[in-house]
Amino acid sequence: MQKFFNYINGKLIEPHSGKYLDNYNPAEGKIYSLVPDSDESDVDQAVTAASVAFPLWSVLPAEERMKILLKVADLIDHDLSKLALAESIDNGKPMKLARSLDIPRASANIRFYATAAMHFATDAHVNEEDSVNYTTRMPIGVAGCISPWNLPLYLFTWKIAPALAAGCTVVAKPSELTPMTAFLFSKLCIEAGLPPGVLNIVHGLGGKVGQAIVEHPQVPVISFTGGTVTGKKIAATAAPMFKKLSLELGGKNPNIILADCDFEQAVKTSILSSFANQGEICLCGSRILVERSLFDKFVTEFVKRTKELKVGDPQNELTDLGALVSEAHLHKVLSYVNLAKEEGGKILTGGNPIKLEGHLSSGYYMEPTVIVDLDEKCRTNQEEIFGPVVTIMPFETEAHAIELANSTPYGLSATIWTENLKRAHRVSHQVKSGIIWVNCWLHRDLRTPFGGMKQSGVGREGGWEALRFFTEAKNVCVKL
Repeated sequence: MQKFFNYINGKLIEPHSGKYLDNYNPAEGKIYSLVPDSDESDVDQAVTAASVAFPLWSVLPAEERMKILLKVADLIDHDLSKLALAESIDNGKPMKLARSLDIPRASANIRFYATAAMHFATDAHVNEEDSVNYTTRMPIGVAGCISPWNLPLYLFTWKIAPALAAGCTVVAKPSELTPMTAFLFSKLCIEAGLPPGVLNIVHGLGGKVGQAIVEHPQVPVISFTGGTVTGKKIAATAAPMFKKLSLELGGKNPNIILADCDFEQAVKTSILSSFANQGEICLCGSRILVERSLFDKFVTEFVKRTKELKVGDPQNELTDLGALVSEAHLHKVLSYVNLAKEEGGKILTGGNPIKLEGHLSSGYYMEPTVIVDLDEKCRTNQEEIFGPVVTIMPFETEAHAIELANSTPYGLSATIWTENLKRAHRVSHQVKSGIIWVNCWLHRDLRTPFGGMKQSGVGREGGWEALRFFTEAKNVCVKL
């Protein structure tokens, strides 16, 4: 039985309470490790360490911070296979996905921001008559970074990398459901020589550790990725304390298939955007909208390819979908299939739990599921399911497609399939989502802003946006 530890002030330590949480391997449905059940005392210790480390780290030249962070990235690359296996075991995702996406992206996150900090510029405005104004950007202080369970190391580094590169120190909380790679990452930070207190990782429950980070008076900035309900609670706590907030929340993303699309690419990529990582990605296209003239053909082919997907052992290279992250989450996703039936939906394929054999017999597996005949206003089409479940709806006109796309309280991402460039631009500008992909999905450039509209979040991550978020602007006016 593995036991994980908090990483505070450069050391791996047990929680003050001495208590631990059971951590399950989703593929087997069995406990395989113990996670610190930390509380506000552990958070306070971490914030104290980060506060002490901040004065030196914040004034360390960007080049020196870059060198240390690049060492961490090198160590991630060196341990790629080890980290990918850990991510697969901890999360239930296919090993091949962790190896090709999650871990390489974690390394890329750190490299991008380590080097970006070297090019982070300030502005100067010269008034030829009597003054010069210049704007500096100073690291804001101790940053609270709270990351989710679906892309554990990928999104953990997406938050801490810009914070550290900008000169902030960090108190971070990974999800208690998927703590393993964050624990391994803490070891890499020690090996790379990251100064004590610069990064602190406190494991535990959201209601105890996450809330303590948000409430702490010495943490002026909070970056959170997770559910909209939790985001609302964080905002309610942080707003009266005038903390700076970045909230990357849920999505109910439309995938718009126009009749003039490249049909093969649209179907092939839509299978991926629907079911990648068991549908446990906030960017998955969970509502597929198809132009009426193409509807029957698309549905037939999409269902056929969905049935061909292999659900099984995450360690098997042939597996397309692994296990869902927890038993509770599996039950939640299955409950939406039952709800869809009650709302008049027709299940074309899937909808059932899967029981595998041998050591995987207690794992949290589910068939990829396709549902039709649902109204756009029903709960199944309005609420985030976050699993391998998609609905398909027809639309009559371009205006109708846009109306359906914008019909939910979310606005994170959208995908549009058309070979007409003017149409692509026209529809993109009318869909209320923070990220629009045209004829592709999950194609990311780390320089671009990332975030959603409406209840999908507040603020933007990525590129210069992230470095600005972890810094405060100060204008200095000098009279000549």
